[in-house]
Amino acid sequence: MPQTPDADRTHRLVPSPAGRTHLVEQGEGPLVLLVHGFPESWYSWRRQLPALAAAGYRAAALDVRGYGRSSKPGAVDAYGLRDLVADNVAVVEALGESSAVIVGHDWGATIAATSALLRPDVFRAVGLLSVPYTPPGGPKPSEVFAAMGGPEEFYVSYFQQPGRAEAEIEPDVRGWLGGFYAALSADTMPEPGAPDPHFVTRGGTLRERFPEGRLPHWLTEAELDVYAAEFERSGVTGALNRYRNMDRDWADLADHHGAPVHQPSLFLGGSRDASTTWLADAIEAYPRTLPGLTASHLLDGCGHWLQQERPDETNRHLIDWLRSIDA
Repeated sequence: MPQTPDADRTHRLVPSPAGRTHLVEQGEGPLVLLVHGFPESWYSWRRQLPALAAAGYRAAALDVRGYGRSSKPGAVDAYGLRDLVADNVAVVEALGESSAVIVGHDWGATIAATSALLRPDVFRAVGLLSVPYTPPGGPKPSEVFAAMGGPEEFYVSYFQQPGRAEAEIEPDVRGWLGGFYAALSADTMPEPGAPDPHFVTRGGTLRERFPEGRLPHWLTEAELDVYAAEFERSGVTGALNRYRNMDRDWADLADHHGAPVHQPSLFLGGSRDASTTWLADAIEAYPRTLPGLTASHLLDGCGHWLQQERPDETNRHLIDWLRSIDA
């Protein structure tokens, strides 16, 4: 599909409860807010911005607080979901709009779904990539993750302890990021039966299980340089603090336990993404949890980074869905 040039992108800093939020926008028309996951930035939407602009939308990809050029509050508890929803609302207002479609990937999907849940007056539709919607509630997250590892440790538990993952990542940010992206990409992930890169041996590191010396097909050396430069400048603590607020979110959203999201919604997942396979029950529950679901697609043979692994397919599904809800 035709796309507008990258030169048409505009970088902006807008005020938000975080302090400032950095975003990149392209195009004119109805606003579509794009929210990235871990460990990424606005740049993960680089292939969606021109496609959405060419399709007649105003696309805005932000740096979530703690990432890139957005503010990075020092307190761990400044990274709760309610805080991130407030940032998203502020971005919509700063762009002079009263409503937006919000689309998120990975953690961004959870942030997007929570934004739609808490502020249906602002977010009129929600698209979820890779991570299915699970309503607030259930067992306490830290207890669930602690029980998942058996003799090993689940990566979320590993990330939740301040300083541990930083000590692994920050001596070689570029190498760690490249390995992490490769570990969850369909063409470079470990073979079935190999040690799972979502788990850490006791006293070990995640990187021990990353592929070495290989980048996935969707990531060039120059693109990896962009990601690495962002984290080398900002550090990784702000990004990791999202994981360190999961129990707080569980308490903060207690009055929404089990709540569905009613707005028109989209889900895209990858058939080789652990987020999709582990949360298959959440997808099966969509008739109850996402009653406004109008499109759901599983991309065969795709890993976790689907809007980068399969940009054309993702763009087509996303634009078809946007047009359907605006018809």
